[in-house]
Amino acid sequence: MSETESRFTVLRQSADHDAVAAIERLVREGSDRALNRINLLDFAAASNVNEEKAIAAFLHASRLGLFDMSWNLLCPGCGGILDANATLKTVHREDYHCALCAAGYEPTLDEMVEVSFSVSPRLRRIAAHDPNSLPFWEYTRQLFWSSGIDFSDDSFAQMVSEVVLESIELPPGAKSVVSLQLPDQFIIVFDPVTHSSQFFDVKGEPATECRDLSVVFNKAHAHFGTLAIQPGPVRLVLENRTDQRVLPAVYIAGDALHHMLSRRKKFLTANRLLTNQTFRDIYRTDALDVDQQLKITSLSFLFTDLKGSTELYERVGDLVAYDLVKAHFGVLNEVVAAEAGAVVKTIGDAVMATFSTPDRALAAALHMRRAMLKLNAERRGEDMLLKIGIHEGPCLAVTVNDRLDYFGQTVNIAARVQGLAMSRSIFATEPVVQDPAASRMLASAGLVAVPQSASLRGIADKLTVYEIA
Repeated sequence: MSETESRFTVLRQSADHDAVAAIERLVREGSDRALNRINLLDFAAASNVNEEKAIAAFLHASRLGLFDMSWNLLCPGCGGILDANATLKTVHREDYHCALCAAGYEPTLDEMVEVSFSVSPRLRRIAAHDPNSLPFWEYTRQLFWSSGIDFSDDSFAQMVSEVVLESIELPPGAKSVVSLQLPDQFIIVFDPVTHSSQFFDVKGEPATECRDLSVVFNKAHAHFGTLAIQPGPVRLVLENRTDQRVLPAVYIAGDALHHMLSRRKKFLTANRLLTNQTFRDIYRTDALDVDQQLKITSLSFLFTDLKGSTELYERVGDLVAYDLVKAHFGVLNEVVAAEAGAVVKTIGDAVMATFSTPDRALAAALHMRRAMLKLNAERRGEDMLLKIGIHEGPCLAVTVNDRLDYFGQTVNIAARVQGLAMSRSIFATEPVVQDPAASRMLASAGLVAVPQSASLRGIADKLTVYEIA
Protein backbone atom coordinates (compact mmCIF):
# COMPACT_ATOMS: atom_id res chain seq x y z
CA MET A 1 0.00 0.00 0.00
CA SER A 2 1.40 3.42 -0.99
CA GLU A 3 1.79 6.29 1.48
CA THR A 4 -1.12 8.13 -0.16
CA GLU A 5 -3.40 5.09 0.08
CA SER A 6 -2.44 4.69 3.73
CA ARG A 7 -3.37 8.29 4.45
CA PHE A 8 -6.72 7.94 2.71
CA THR A 9 -7.34 4.81 4.77
CA VAL A 10 -6.77 6.85 7.93
CA LEU A 11 -8.99 9.62 6.53
CA ARG A 12 -11.85 7.17 5.98
CA GLN A 13 -11.61 6.21 9.63
CA SER A 14 -11.70 9.85 10.76
CA ALA A 15 -14.25 11.51 8.47
CA ASP A 16 -17.60 10.99 6.80
CA HIS A 17 -17.54 8.24 4.15
CA ASP A 18 -19.39 10.25 1.48
CA ALA A 19 -17.20 13.33 2.04
CA VAL A 20 -14.02 11.28 1.71
CA ALA A 21 -15.32 9.57 -1.43
CA ALA A 22 -16.07 13.00 -2.95
CA ILE A 23 -12.55 14.19 -2.09
CA GLU A 24 -11.05 11.13 -3.77
CA ARG A 25 -13.13 11.79 -6.91
CA LEU A 26 -12.01 15.41 -6.96
CA VAL A 27 -8.34 14.44 -6.70
CA ARG A 28 -8.73 11.78 -9.38
CA GLU A 29 -10.94 13.64 -11.87
CA GLY A 30 -10.79 17.35 -11.06
CA SER A 31 -8.97 19.92 -13.16
CA ASP A 32 -5.89 21.67 -11.83
CA ARG A 33 -7.95 24.81 -11.22
CA ALA A 34 -10.59 22.81 -9.30
CA LEU A 35 -7.90 21.58 -6.89
CA ASN A 36 -6.49 25.02 -6.11
CA ARG A 37 -8.02 27.11 -3.32
CA ILE A 38 -11.12 24.97 -3.10
CA ASN A 39 -14.28 26.70 -1.93
CA LEU A 40 -15.59 24.11 0.53
CA LEU A 41 -19.17 25.36 0.40
CA ASP A 42 -19.15 24.95 -3.39
CA PHE A 43 -17.57 21.52 -3.00
CA ALA A 44 -20.23 20.41 -0.51
CA ALA A 45 -23.08 21.58 -2.74
CA ALA A 46 -21.63 20.00 -5.89
CA SER A 47 -20.92 16.72 -4.08
CA ASN A 48 -24.25 16.61 -2.22
CA VAL A 49 -22.38 16.39 1.09
CA ASN A 50 -23.31 18.12 4.34
CA GLU A 51 -21.21 21.28 4.74
CA GLU A 52 -20.03 20.47 8.27
CA LYS A 53 -19.02 16.95 7.23
CA ALA A 54 -17.15 18.35 4.22
CA ILE A 55 -15.32 20.87 6.42
CA ALA A 56 -14.40 18.16 8.93
CA ALA A 57 -13.15 15.87 6.15
CA PHE A 58 -10.88 18.55 4.67
CA LEU A 59 -9.55 19.44 8.13
CA HIS A 60 -8.58 15.82 8.72
CA ALA A 61 -7.16 15.61 5.17
CA SER A 62 -5.07 18.72 5.82
CA ARG A 63 -3.75 17.28 9.07
CA LEU A 64 -2.77 14.12 7.16
CA GLY A 65 -0.84 16.16 4.59
CA LEU A 66 -3.23 15.52 1.69
CA PHE A 67 -4.27 19.18 1.39
CA ASP A 68 -2.75 22.52 2.36
CA MET A 69 -4.95 24.98 4.24
CA SER A 70 -4.71 28.69 3.40
CA TRP A 71 -6.04 31.69 5.35
CA ASN A 72 -6.56 34.40 2.72
CA LEU A 73 -6.99 38.07 3.60
CA LEU A 74 -9.60 39.46 1.21
CA CYS A 75 -10.41 42.93 -0.04
CA PRO A 76 -14.11 43.58 0.71
CA GLY A 77 -14.27 45.84 -2.34
CA CYS A 78 -12.98 43.70 -5.21
CA GLY A 79 -12.67 40.26 -3.59
CA GLY A 80 -8.95 40.12 -4.31
CA ILE A 81 -6.55 38.22 -2.06
CA LEU A 82 -4.32 40.74 -0.31
CA ASP A 83 -2.27 38.16 1.58
CA ALA A 84 -2.25 34.36 1.79
CA ASN A 85 -1.13 32.63 4.99
CA ALA A 86 -0.48 29.00 5.82
CA THR A 87 -1.68 29.68 9.36
CA LEU A 88 -3.80 32.29 11.09
CA LYS A 89 -0.83 33.04 13.34
CA THR A 90 0.80 35.09 10.57
CA VAL A 91 -2.12 37.55 10.33
CA HIS A 92 -0.57 40.31 12.41
CA ARG A 93 -0.95 43.52 10.46
CA GLU A 94 -3.55 46.05 11.61
CA ASP A 95 -4.22 47.28 8.07
CA TYR A 96 -4.24 45.63 4.66
CA HIS A 97 -4.15 47.79 1.54
CA CYS A 98 -5.72 46.92 -1.80
CA ALA A 99 -3.97 48.61 -4.72
CA LEU A 100 -6.81 47.78 -7.14
CA CYS A 101 -9.35 49.58 -4.93
CA ALA A 102 -6.87 52.08 -3.42
CA ALA A 103 -8.34 51.39 0.01
CA GLY A 104 -7.11 50.05 3.33
CA TYR A 105 -8.98 47.66 5.60
CA GLU A 106 -8.59 46.43 9.16
CA PRO A 107 -8.84 42.63 9.10
CA THR A 108 -11.82 40.90 10.69
CA LEU A 109 -12.46 37.17 10.76
CA ASP A 110 -16.00 37.38 9.40
CA GLU A 111 -15.86 38.24 5.71
CA MET A 112 -12.25 39.33 5.27
CA VAL A 113 -10.54 35.99 5.93
CA GLU A 114 -11.32 33.12 3.58
CA VAL A 115 -10.18 29.59 4.41
CA SER A 116 -9.50 27.46 1.35
CA PHE A 117 -7.75 24.18 0.65
CA SER A 118 -5.35 23.21 -2.15
CA VAL A 119 -4.20 19.71 -2.98
CA SER A 120 -0.73 18.90 -1.66
CA PRO A 121 1.99 18.38 -4.29
CA ARG A 122 2.73 15.08 -2.55
CA LEU A 123 -0.74 13.90 -3.57
CA ARG A 124 -1.03 15.52 -7.00
CA ARG A 125 0.93 18.29 -8.67
CA ILE A 126 -1.09 21.09 -10.22
CA ALA A 127 -0.04 24.17 -12.17
CA ALA A 128 -0.67 26.51 -9.23
CA HIS A 129 2.11 24.81 -7.27
CA ASP A 130 4.42 26.70 -9.65
CA PRO A 131 2.65 30.08 -10.03
CA ASN A 132 5.17 31.29 -12.61
CA SER A 133 3.99 28.53 -14.93
CA LEU A 134 0.39 29.72 -14.93
CA PRO A 135 -0.85 31.56 -18.03
CA PHE A 136 -1.54 35.27 -17.57
CA TRP A 137 -5.25 35.13 -16.82
CA GLU A 138 -5.10 31.84 -14.93
CA TYR A 139 -2.69 33.49 -12.49
CA THR A 140 -5.04 36.44 -12.02
CA ARG A 141 -8.08 34.21 -11.63
CA GLN A 142 -6.56 31.55 -9.39
CA LEU A 143 -4.12 33.52 -7.26
CA PHE A 144 -5.50 37.05 -7.04
CA TRP A 145 -9.27 36.69 -6.92
CA SER A 146 -10.77 34.64 -4.14
CA SER A 147 -13.11 31.69 -4.34
CA GLY A 148 -15.91 34.03 -3.27
CA ILE A 149 -16.02 35.70 -6.71
CA ASP A 150 -18.66 33.98 -8.84
CA PHE A 151 -16.68 33.50 -12.05
CA SER A 152 -17.70 31.01 -14.69
CA ASP A 153 -15.44 30.38 -17.67
CA ASP A 154 -17.77 32.42 -19.90
CA SER A 155 -18.22 35.30 -17.47
CA PHE A 156 -14.48 35.61 -16.85
CA ALA A 157 -13.71 35.62 -20.57
CA GLN A 158 -16.48 38.19 -21.06
CA MET A 159 -15.03 40.43 -18.36
CA VAL A 160 -11.58 40.29 -19.95
CA SER A 161 -12.95 41.14 -23.40
CA GLU A 162 -15.12 44.00 -22.11
CA VAL A 163 -12.91 45.75 -19.58
CA VAL A 164 -9.27 45.02 -20.50
CA LEU A 165 -7.60 47.32 -23.02
CA GLU A 166 -4.23 45.58 -22.92
CA SER A 167 -2.33 42.94 -20.96
CA ILE A 168 1.30 41.91 -21.11
CA GLU A 169 3.69 39.57 -19.33
CA LEU A 170 6.93 41.27 -18.34
CA PRO A 171 9.91 39.08 -17.36
CA PRO A 172 12.24 40.28 -14.56
CA GLY A 173 14.00 43.52 -15.55
CA ALA A 174 12.01 43.86 -18.79
CA LYS A 175 10.47 47.00 -20.25
CA SER A 176 7.71 47.28 -22.85
CA VAL A 177 5.93 50.09 -24.69
CA VAL A 178 2.19 49.76 -25.32
CA SER A 179 0.27 52.09 -27.64
CA LEU A 180 -3.28 52.77 -26.45
CA GLN A 181 -6.27 54.91 -27.29
CA LEU A 182 -7.59 55.97 -23.90
CA PRO A 183 -11.39 56.27 -23.72
CA ASP A 184 -13.24 58.82 -21.61
CA GLN A 185 -13.30 56.42 -18.64
CA PHE A 186 -11.50 55.75 -15.37
CA ILE A 187 -8.50 53.55 -16.19
CA ILE A 188 -6.49 51.30 -13.84
CA VAL A 189 -3.14 49.71 -14.59
CA PHE A 190 -2.90 46.83 -12.13
CA ASP A 191 -0.43 44.00 -11.54
CA PRO A 192 -1.59 41.10 -9.32
CA VAL A 193 1.94 39.81 -8.67
CA THR A 194 3.27 42.92 -6.92
CA HIS A 195 -0.21 44.20 -5.98
CA SER A 196 0.64 47.56 -7.56
CA SER A 197 -1.54 50.01 -9.45
CA GLN A 198 -1.64 53.35 -11.22
CA PHE A 199 -4.94 55.17 -11.77
CA PHE A 200 -5.72 57.44 -14.73
CA ASP A 201 -8.72 59.75 -14.53
CA VAL A 202 -9.39 60.17 -18.26
CA LYS A 203 -11.70 63.10 -19.06
CA GLY A 204 -11.97 66.33 -20.97
CA GLU A 205 -11.49 67.18 -24.64
CA PRO A 206 -9.80 64.39 -26.63
CA ALA A 207 -6.12 65.01 -27.38
CA THR A 208 -4.71 64.56 -30.86
CA GLU A 209 -1.04 64.23 -29.96
CA CYS A 210 0.33 61.04 -28.44
CA ARG A 211 1.39 61.40 -24.79
CA ASP A 212 4.06 59.36 -22.97
CA LEU A 213 3.13 57.65 -19.70
CA SER A 214 5.09 55.20 -17.57
CA VAL A 215 4.44 52.76 -14.74
CA VAL A 216 7.30 51.08 -12.88
CA PHE A 217 6.65 47.89 -10.89
CA ASN A 218 8.76 47.11 -7.85
CA LYS A 219 8.11 45.23 -4.63
CA ALA A 220 6.46 48.14 -2.88
CA HIS A 221 2.93 46.68 -3.18
CA ALA A 222 1.66 50.21 -3.66
CA HIS A 223 -0.97 52.34 -5.26
CA PHE A 224 0.99 55.03 -7.13
CA GLY A 225 -1.81 57.59 -7.16
CA THR A 226 -4.16 59.07 -9.76
CA LEU A 227 -3.10 61.05 -12.83
CA ALA A 228 -5.62 63.23 -14.67
CA ILE A 229 -5.28 63.01 -18.44
CA GLN A 230 -7.30 63.75 -21.56
CA PRO A 231 -8.69 60.95 -23.74
CA GLY A 232 -6.74 60.00 -26.83
CA PRO A 233 -3.51 58.28 -27.90
CA VAL A 234 -0.77 57.41 -25.38
CA ARG A 235 2.46 55.44 -25.32
CA LEU A 236 2.49 53.55 -22.02
CA VAL A 237 5.90 52.39 -20.84
CA LEU A 238 5.70 49.43 -18.44
CA GLU A 239 8.90 48.52 -16.58
CA ASN A 240 9.52 45.56 -14.27
CA ARG A 241 12.16 46.27 -11.63
CA THR A 242 11.58 43.05 -9.69
CA ASP A 243 13.25 39.63 -9.84
CA GLN A 244 10.03 37.91 -10.92
CA ARG A 245 7.63 38.27 -13.81
CA VAL A 246 4.80 40.78 -13.49
CA LEU A 247 1.41 40.62 -15.19
CA PRO A 248 0.04 44.14 -15.67
CA ALA A 249 -3.25 44.78 -17.41
CA VAL A 250 -5.04 48.00 -18.33
CA TYR A 251 -8.61 47.92 -17.03
CA ILE A 252 -11.60 50.14 -17.74
CA ALA A 253 -12.99 50.66 -14.24
CA GLY A 254 -16.59 51.10 -15.33
CA ASP A 255 -19.94 49.45 -14.72
CA ALA A 256 -18.96 46.18 -16.44
CA LEU A 257 -16.00 45.59 -14.09
CA HIS A 258 -17.97 46.59 -11.00
CA HIS A 259 -20.85 44.32 -12.01
CA MET A 260 -18.60 41.32 -12.49
CA LEU A 261 -16.80 41.82 -9.17
CA SER A 262 -20.09 42.32 -7.31
CA ARG A 263 -21.15 38.76 -8.15
CA ARG A 264 -20.25 37.02 -4.91
CA LYS A 265 -20.89 33.60 -3.44
CA LYS A 266 -20.49 32.25 0.05
CA PHE A 267 -17.16 30.84 1.18
CA LEU A 268 -15.76 29.33 4.35
CA THR A 269 -14.84 32.21 6.64
CA ALA A 270 -12.29 32.10 9.43
CA ASN A 271 -15.06 32.98 11.86
CA ARG A 272 -17.06 29.92 10.87
CA LEU A 273 -14.04 27.63 10.98
CA LEU A 274 -13.06 28.79 14.46
CA THR A 275 -16.55 27.78 15.65
CA ASN A 276 -16.16 24.29 14.18
CA GLN A 277 -15.63 21.57 16.79
CA THR A 278 -13.39 19.46 14.54
CA PHE A 279 -11.08 22.44 14.00
CA ARG A 280 -10.85 23.08 17.73
CA ASP A 281 -10.14 19.41 18.39
CA ILE A 282 -7.42 19.08 15.73
CA TYR A 283 -5.80 22.53 15.96
CA ARG A 284 -6.37 23.09 19.67
CA THR A 285 -3.15 25.07 20.25
CA ASP A 286 -2.29 26.08 16.68
CA ALA A 287 -4.86 28.77 15.91
CA LEU A 288 -3.41 32.03 17.29
CA ASP A 289 -0.21 33.31 18.83
CA VAL A 290 -0.30 34.45 22.44
CA ASP A 291 -0.02 38.13 21.46
CA GLN A 292 -2.62 38.03 18.67
CA GLN A 293 -6.00 39.75 19.00
CA LEU A 294 -8.16 39.41 15.90
CA LYS A 295 -11.49 41.15 15.55
CA ILE A 296 -14.78 39.38 14.87
CA THR A 297 -17.74 41.62 14.05
CA SER A 298 -20.39 39.01 14.88
CA LEU A 299 -20.25 35.82 16.92
CA SER A 300 -23.00 34.07 18.89
CA PHE A 301 -22.22 32.84 22.40
CA LEU A 302 -24.16 30.24 24.35
CA PHE A 303 -23.59 29.64 28.05
CA THR A 304 -25.15 26.83 30.05
CA ASP A 305 -25.13 25.89 33.72
CA LEU A 306 -26.73 23.15 35.78
CA LYS A 307 -29.26 24.37 38.30
CA GLY A 308 -28.58 23.17 41.81
CA SER A 309 -25.48 21.14 40.99
CA THR A 310 -24.13 21.58 44.52
CA GLU A 311 -27.35 20.20 45.97
CA LEU A 312 -27.17 17.36 43.44
CA TYR A 313 -23.83 16.18 44.86
CA GLU A 314 -25.28 16.41 48.36
CA ARG A 315 -28.44 14.52 47.44
CA VAL A 316 -27.14 11.59 45.39
CA GLY A 317 -23.48 11.42 46.39
CA ASP A 318 -20.26 12.18 44.55
CA LEU A 319 -20.08 9.06 42.35
CA VAL A 320 -23.63 9.25 41.03
CA ALA A 321 -23.47 13.03 40.65
CA TYR A 322 -20.21 12.77 38.73
CA ASP A 323 -21.75 10.25 36.31
CA LEU A 324 -24.77 12.51 35.81
CA VAL A 325 -22.67 15.59 35.15
CA LYS A 326 -20.41 13.63 32.78
CA ALA A 327 -23.45 12.38 30.86
CA HIS A 328 -24.76 15.96 30.66
CA PHE A 329 -21.44 17.17 29.20
CA GLY A 330 -21.55 14.37 26.63
CA VAL A 331 -25.04 15.38 25.53
CA LEU A 332 -24.14 19.06 25.26
CA ASN A 333 -20.96 18.37 23.28
CA GLU A 334 -22.94 16.28 20.79
CA VAL A 335 -25.59 18.99 20.41
CA VAL A 336 -23.05 21.77 19.90
CA ALA A 337 -21.24 19.81 17.20
CA ALA A 338 -24.54 18.83 15.52
CA GLU A 339 -25.54 22.49 15.29
CA ALA A 340 -22.23 23.57 13.70
CA GLY A 341 -20.80 25.09 16.86
CA ALA A 342 -17.79 24.49 19.06
CA VAL A 343 -17.31 24.14 22.80
CA VAL A 344 -14.78 26.75 23.88
CA LYS A 345 -14.41 25.53 27.44
CA THR A 346 -16.17 24.15 30.49
CA ILE A 347 -16.16 26.01 33.79
CA GLY A 348 -17.24 23.74 36.62
CA ASP A 349 -20.64 22.46 35.49
CA ALA A 350 -21.01 25.23 32.89
CA VAL A 351 -20.33 25.20 29.16
CA MET A 352 -19.29 28.08 26.90
CA ALA A 353 -19.92 27.48 23.18
CA THR A 354 -19.75 29.58 20.04
CA PHE A 355 -21.72 29.61 16.80
CA SER A 356 -21.20 31.62 13.64
CA THR A 357 -24.86 32.78 13.50
CA PRO A 358 -27.62 33.42 16.09
CA ASP A 359 -30.00 30.86 14.61
CA ARG A 360 -27.45 28.07 15.10
CA ALA A 361 -27.02 29.07 18.76
CA LEU A 362 -30.79 29.14 19.26
CA ALA A 363 -31.20 25.78 17.52
CA ALA A 364 -28.55 24.35 19.85
CA ALA A 365 -30.33 25.77 22.92
CA LEU A 366 -33.66 24.23 21.92
CA HIS A 367 -31.93 20.96 21.08
CA MET A 368 -30.18 20.97 24.47
CA ARG A 369 -33.45 21.48 26.28
CA ARG A 370 -35.05 18.51 24.51
CA ALA A 371 -31.97 16.36 25.08
CA MET A 372 -31.90 17.10 28.81
CA LEU A 373 -35.60 16.25 29.13
CA LYS A 374 -34.86 12.93 27.45
CA LEU A 375 -31.85 12.32 29.71
CA ASN A 376 -33.96 12.99 32.82
CA ALA A 377 -36.74 10.72 31.53
CA GLU A 378 -34.27 7.89 30.96
CA ARG A 379 -33.03 8.27 34.53
CA ARG A 380 -36.55 8.78 35.91
CA GLY A 381 -35.67 11.94 37.72
CA GLU A 382 -35.45 15.72 37.51
CA ASP A 383 -31.83 16.03 38.56
CA MET A 384 -30.49 17.70 35.39
CA LEU A 385 -32.04 21.15 35.03
CA LEU A 386 -30.23 23.30 32.48
CA LYS A 387 -30.10 27.10 32.38
CA ILE A 388 -29.15 28.64 29.02
CA GLY A 389 -28.22 32.16 27.88
CA ILE A 390 -27.44 33.42 24.36
CA HIS A 391 -26.03 36.70 23.05
CA GLU A 392 -24.55 37.87 19.74
CA GLY A 393 -22.12 40.67 18.97
CA PRO A 394 -18.49 41.67 18.28
CA CYS A 395 -15.53 40.24 20.14
CA LEU A 396 -11.82 39.50 19.98
CA ALA A 397 -10.35 36.09 19.25
CA VAL A 398 -7.39 35.51 21.58
CA THR A 399 -5.26 32.72 23.02
CA VAL A 400 -5.63 32.04 26.74
CA ASN A 401 -3.93 29.12 28.50
CA ASP A 402 -2.72 27.74 25.16
CA ARG A 403 -6.17 27.54 23.60
CA LEU A 404 -8.40 29.66 21.42
CA ASP A 405 -10.74 31.84 23.48
CA TYR A 406 -12.79 35.02 23.15
CA PHE A 407 -12.77 38.33 24.96
CA GLY A 408 -15.05 41.35 25.12
CA GLN A 409 -18.32 42.75 26.40
CA THR A 410 -20.33 40.37 24.20
CA VAL A 411 -18.88 37.43 26.12
CA ASN A 412 -19.60 39.12 29.46
CA ILE A 413 -23.21 39.83 28.54
CA ALA A 414 -23.80 36.27 27.31
CA ALA A 415 -22.55 34.89 30.64
CA ARG A 416 -24.68 37.34 32.64
CA VAL A 417 -27.79 36.55 30.56
CA GLN A 418 -27.38 32.86 31.36
CA GLY A 419 -27.41 33.85 35.04
CA LEU A 420 -30.94 35.19 34.62
CA ALA A 421 -32.32 31.84 33.46
CA MET A 422 -34.28 29.61 35.77
CA SER A 423 -34.57 25.84 35.37
CA ARG A 424 -35.21 24.76 31.76
CA SER A 425 -35.53 28.36 30.57
CA ILE A 426 -33.59 29.96 27.73
CA PHE A 427 -32.76 33.65 27.88
CA ALA A 428 -31.62 35.45 24.75
CA THR A 429 -30.86 39.05 23.88
CA GLU A 430 -32.47 41.22 21.23
CA PRO A 431 -29.81 40.60 18.51
CA VAL A 432 -30.56 36.88 18.80
CA VAL A 433 -34.36 36.86 18.74
CA GLN A 434 -34.52 39.55 16.03
CA ASP A 435 -32.21 37.63 13.71
CA PRO A 436 -34.45 36.70 10.75
CA ALA A 437 -33.50 33.01 10.73
CA ALA A 438 -33.85 32.73 14.52
CA SER A 439 -37.21 34.50 14.40
CA ARG A 440 -38.49 32.05 11.79
CA MET A 441 -37.27 29.15 13.90
CA LEU A 442 -39.23 30.36 16.92
CA ALA A 443 -42.35 30.91 14.84
CA SER A 444 -42.18 27.46 13.25
CA ALA A 445 -41.76 25.88 16.69
CA GLY A 446 -44.71 27.84 18.09
CA LEU A 447 -42.50 29.50 20.69
CA VAL A 448 -42.82 33.05 21.96
CA ALA A 449 -39.92 35.18 23.17
CA VAL A 450 -41.21 37.24 26.11
CA PRO A 451 -39.27 40.50 26.64
CA GLN A 452 -38.25 41.88 30.02
CA SER A 453 -35.85 44.53 31.23
CA ALA A 454 -32.91 43.28 33.25
CA SER A 455 -29.95 44.70 35.12
CA LEU A 456 -26.81 42.67 34.54
CA ARG A 457 -23.89 42.69 36.94
CA GLY A 458 -21.05 44.77 35.53
CA ILE A 459 -23.22 46.24 32.75
CA ALA A 460 -24.14 49.90 33.27
CA ASP A 461 -27.38 50.09 31.30
CA LYS A 462 -30.43 47.91 31.60
CA LEU A 463 -30.81 45.36 28.83
CA THR A 464 -33.87 43.93 27.14
CA VAL A 465 -33.73 40.15 27.32
CA TYR A 466 -36.20 37.55 26.11
CA GLU A 467 -37.32 34.42 27.90
CA ILE A 468 -38.09 31.45 25.68
CA ALA A 469 -40.02 29.20 28.04
